Amino acid sequence: MKRLLFVILVLLIGCAQNNPGPIVAATYPANGDSVHASLDTIMVTFNKPMTDKSWSWVYESPESFPEMTGEPYYDETMMINYLPVKLEPQKTYVIWINKDNFMNFKDASGNPARPHKFTFSTKAQ
Repeated sequence: MKRLLFVILVLLIGCAQNNPGPIVAATYPANGDSVHASLDTIMVTFNKPMTDKSWSWVYESPESFPEMTGEPYYDETMMINYLPVKLEPQKTYVIWINKDNFMNFKDASGNPARPHKFTFSTKAQ
């Protein structure tokens, strides 16, 4: 019985390694960028197609998260997710893509994306 459990565990680990979860390939703004407050959409690009209507744009604190002006959506490749926002001048924003119990950015197989944090600021107008 112990041997069977060991074999099952090894097989599960092997499957997980063969189908790793998606990762964030890029964000716009990029981590550390300074952008104009007129920017009205934030984007995250993944390394593989994702599940539609499933996302977790997560705040570190409500004060450092942008005001959302619409629902997130994917492009036709299902690899870029857009978040419509309204930004304020001279402010620093901190955003997580998946975090803790909020792991809804998932690939087409249901594997959650690794958590990714990025920070950007807006310029004076």
